[in-house]
Amino acid sequence: MMLAKILNQIKALGCTIWEINETTTLGWEFYLIKHALDQHRVTDVKSYKVTLYRPIEGEDGVQFLGSASGEIAPTASDADMQKALADIYFQASLVRNPFYTLNDQPVVSPENKPIDVEAIARDFFEAMHALPETATEDINSYEIFVKDITKHYLNSNGVEYTVRYPSSMIEVVVNARTEGHEIELYRNFRSGTCDGAKLAADVTKALHYGKDRLVTEPTPKLGRFDVLFSTDDATRIYEYFVDKTSADLIVRQLSDWTVGKTICENQGGDTITVEAVSALSNSSADYPIDGEGAAIYDRFLIRDGVVENNWGSRQFSQYLGLEKSSQVRNVVFSGGARPESEVRSGDYLEIVEFSDFQVDPMAGDIAGEIRLGYLHQDGKVSIVSGGSVTGSMGEVLGTMEFSKETEQYDTLVIPKVTKLKGLKITGIA
Repeated sequence: MMLAKILNQIKALGCTIWEINETTTLGWEFYLIKHALDQHRVTDVKSYKVTLYRPIEGEDGVQFLGSASGEIAPTASDADMQKALADIYFQASLVRNPFYTLNDQPVVSPENKPIDVEAIARDFFEAMHALPETATEDINSYEIFVKDITKHYLNSNGVEYTVRYPSSMIEVVVNARTEGHEIELYRNFRSGTCDGAKLAADVTKALHYGKDRLVTEPTPKLGRFDVLFSTDDATRIYEYFVDKTSADLIVRQLSDWTVGKTICENQGGDTITVEAVSALSNSSADYPIDGEGAAIYDRFLIRDGVVENNWGSRQFSQYLGLEKSSQVRNVVFSGGARPESEVRSGDYLEIVEFSDFQVDPMAGDIAGEIRLGYLHQDGKVSIVSGGSVTGSMGEVLGTMEFSKETEQYDTLVIPKVTKLKGLKITGIA
């Protein structure tokens, strides 16, 4: 009913170029203190995101396209809905982008199977109850969110599809304590359904890290030193490669990683190979059509250190002259030449907890404050905390090493361990 009203009002405004994303989310939420259920609720939410476009003719007949987006509440009155759409259409007249077109290639909705939210939630409960807690390391609290999401997209070119998929998240707070001292560690895990074995392994690691945080010593001033990444913080490193191949950054002249570009001229370490894929089991965004009505297809973004394909939004893909493109949702990085055990050789600092860790997608700057690390030096291992790590992807790209083994973090599959050589470690000792 609301969708029909929105379409009628768009027509009444005289708008001929538009997109609508209708999303229905059935969610089950559980909030637990230790393992005791504190509260729970079921949500059933529908939302409408509407994007309206206005062709604008500039001087000398140059064509522009204005656009603006907004949310329409499913409970909005007719008057409120009409006012909201009129405001969006007016805002579109204030924007002047070089002209581009919406997707017009038909897509086929995938087979949309029912989502068993109850079974997924049960798997989370069973995995959490099986954790190896002790008197000094245990679960403080956790929250489980399981969603059955249906997305319905349609645009003015007649492109329409519906996808349905599960999306889950669990937030966990673990406690570790000793006499007179206690610490909490927070974890957030996203997935499609529940991978009980991986969840158990990750939370068990967090319990171990919490225990070690109680017995750290100050990080020494190491200067330039090799750093090993073995947790989900490594995803920031690999997202850099995906971002740098995007048409959005290239058109804005924030990246020059166009097709045929060698991303590192002096390659002495492992070379990057990354593939965008249309399907990735247990991803929280495992569906084969993007939010602009384009089919997502398998293609290499980078192969053996050479850019093979760019990707991006409809707008910037056209500006870059890409005949076929889509947004990227799930990506798989190939492993390196050596097993994890060999990458873990020599002296290095393995950082497993940051207060914050970032890799700038444009400049490639690396920065993070160290909360917990394991310093492997001269055959000894010290547990350290404090100080910071800084560097640049441009400086370390040619020598980075990563394991043959890979691991999935939601929408990314990346090498299990990654070593960046010669980062700057500012210690506190």
